[in-house]
Formats: sequence, C-alpha cells, structure tokens
Amino acid sequence: MVNEKQESTYARMLRLKAEKLLQEKKKSSSIPLVPSDDLKLFHELQVHKIVLELQYEELQEAYEAQESVLKKYTMLYDLAPVGFFTLNGDGVIVELNYTAADLLGEKRFSLVGCSIRLFVPEESIPVFNDFLSRVFTGNQKESCKLILLNTNNHQRQVYMEGIMAEEEGQSLLSVVDISGFTG
Repeated sequence: MVNEKQESTYARMLRLKAEKLLQEKKKSSSIPLVPSDDLKLFHELQVHKIVLELQYEELQEAYEAQESVLKKYTMLYDLAPVGFFTLNGDGVIVELNYTAADLLGEKRFSLVGCSIRLFVPEESIPVFNDFLSRVFTGNQKESCKLILLNTNNHQRQVYMEGIMAEEEGQSLLSVVDISGFTG
C-alpha cells in the first residue's frame, strides 16, 4: 500500500511538472486558449507527452547510473588481485575471475563447468572436501590452507575463504596464493 501511495504521489508530481512545462510552452506559442472538448483532449495529450519525456529522461539517468555501477563491479571482480570462484554444490566452477583462472593456469572460459577438484592434489582432497562441506552446511565464512595445482602441475599453496551465496546451492570462494609468503 505504501508503494501505491508513493507511485500515486510520483505520478501527481510528474503531472504537475508537465502541466507547468506546458503552461510555459503555451505562453510562447500561438495555440488559442478557447475551452472546447478538442482542446481539452489536445491539452491532455500534450501533458501525457511531457510526462513520457520526463520519464524517459529519468530512465536514461538510471540506465547511465546502472552502467557506471556495472563497470565498477566488473573492474573490482575481474581484475581483483584475489582469485574469486563461484562453485555449485558438487564443486563445479560456475564463475571465476581472471586471477582465479591464472592461478589454475588456464583460460577463464575453459574452466567454467570444470570441477575444481581436478586442481586439488590427492593429499589435499580431504582438507578441501571438509572445507567445502563446512561452507555448504554452515552459514558463516569458513577458511582453509591447501595446495592447488595448475595445468602444468605447478603447486601453489593457497589460502581459501568461502561462504554460501544468496543463490541456493552455490558458494563464493576467495583464493590467495601464499606460496611466496614468509610472514
């Protein structure tokens, strides 16, 4: 009900604004101000046209703002210095950023649909399975350290954090290469 009141107020505000703009246009035009049904209809059409123009301008502004946010999100996600993965409940990669693909030594598009377990060596599988189980059954952030292999079988020690995503059945992981870290 509050939304209906807000929409009604918004529509009235747009109409008043359109009426005002139309009055300003009429002052500078030569349209006769004789009251008749045709002129009333013409007036209503003019008001409606102006309302549509105002709504279009607002829509354009919202679109431009959304594009700006999307660009910012893309930069933050894709170019982050941390590997980001979205996994389904079976550990299959649903989405990943460039850093994550680089950690695994493969092109990003070729990793979507692959099991991340393919990059976990045998000795790290129990740790990874336990970690993933805790992520999918809990409602808090979980973490672990383990070894990941890239496509050249080069080992990297990584620190993983994971949490359930809002989309049911998916988890979000951040992965940081700590192989060279001595601190």
